[in-house]
Amino acid sequence: MAEIPETKIRVLIVDDIAETRENVRKLLYFEKDIEVVGAAANGTEGIEMARGLRPDIVLMDINMPDIDGISAAETISQSVPEVQIIMMSVQGETDYLRRSMLAGAREFLVKPFSADELIASIRRVHQLKPKMAPVQPEILRPLPSEPARGSAVPFAAREGDIITVYSPKGGAGCSTIATNLALALQNGNSRAALVDGDLQFGDVAVLLNLQPNRTISDIISHMDALDPDFLNDVMLTHPSGMKILLAPPRPDVAEMVRADDLREILKNLRLLYNYTVVDTASYLDDVVLTVMEVSDWILLVATPDIPAIKNVRLLLEALDALDYLAKTRLVINMTDRKNGITEEDIVSHIKHPVFATIPRDNGTVTSAANQGVPVMVSSQKSPIARSIAKLAGLVEDERAQQVERRAQLGYEPSEGTGRKTLLGRIFG
Repeated sequence: MAEIPETKIRVLIVDDIAETRENVRKLLYFEKDIEVVGAAANGTEGIEMARGLRPDIVLMDINMPDIDGISAAETISQSVPEVQIIMMSVQGETDYLRRSMLAGAREFLVKPFSADELIASIRRVHQLKPKMAPVQPEILRPLPSEPARGSAVPFAAREGDIITVYSPKGGAGCSTIATNLALALQNGNSRAALVDGDLQFGDVAVLLNLQPNRTISDIISHMDALDPDFLNDVMLTHPSGMKILLAPPRPDVAEMVRADDLREILKNLRLLYNYTVVDTASYLDDVVLTVMEVSDWILLVATPDIPAIKNVRLLLEALDALDYLAKTRLVINMTDRKNGITEEDIVSHIKHPVFATIPRDNGTVTSAANQGVPVMVSSQKSPIARSIAKLAGLVEDERAQQVERRAQLGYEPSEGTGRKTLLGRIFG
């Protein structure tokens, strides 16, 4: 006899057609891990029952007479954010999908759907449910004006640059640099986005004090509908105006994201933003190498200590084999005059010039991380903030010099086999 789970997935059905409500209930009746706790006949009733019952999942029809499903989903997402919503509709157009995701829906089922499709969707969305309490970001400056819903997302004047921030050794400060660099690049002349590419243990949500109610996981099951507008809707907006694509809510969900998925996502982000900064994990796998492959810049972060320098030297050899050295810029983080290893010592050992340095400023960085307010917002006059602003200026200046040359050369990221060859050498 099958063991009944201790905790069932509690489901609320919202549909104005009684026959549909009963059919969905029947499809779920024999599932031992799913329990239908209620059924609502319209959007108003659905909102009230969601607030009272607090189910795990709401199955929401779009077309209803009083309050449509998208408006009801938006109200539920705001008032009961822990409830996950799956939208149902006989219409499967991309516009309906986009509006549903913007309203807070996790998935979109096109009627008629099979029992297997419904059950798999419920279990998948429940698995993606964030396991943390909601956190409200601290608003430190007025929100910029946003395009009205349904309006076209403005495209960048020309395809933007992808900037990968990577270190072969953990604790080098990549997430802090990536987050603040993206903020520094978000200004009146350019639009910036930040992608948390550390899919298992990303820190961007914590550093920006954001609730991960929409993440890259929400895109993966809809890759066939991916376009710049849809992608922009899924991304979160920081009070600065910067757009953020967060990592999955839990490590076990990271395997859903394939390297080719991330390639397509970054391809679309090029069309929307002048700069897309990608924070990455401190290891080499197909996902990280794919990000490096499509990037225009690889900011290689090192700290002035022997283990880090050793790892950077080995990585530079690998990047040389992949023909990525030309787009690699070395950033030395946590520099300290009291440290016995100088910038000259590092250059002499690894034979690669230093692009920028960032001083050690543990107190400011720790305080910023604990508060979820980056140093580019909270401590703009601190040495570390000034250094990252200078780094952003170097990137902008060099990009301006490269644009015409790249256009003349017809530059495109390499699609060669070197990446897979390197993976084979590492893991084989």
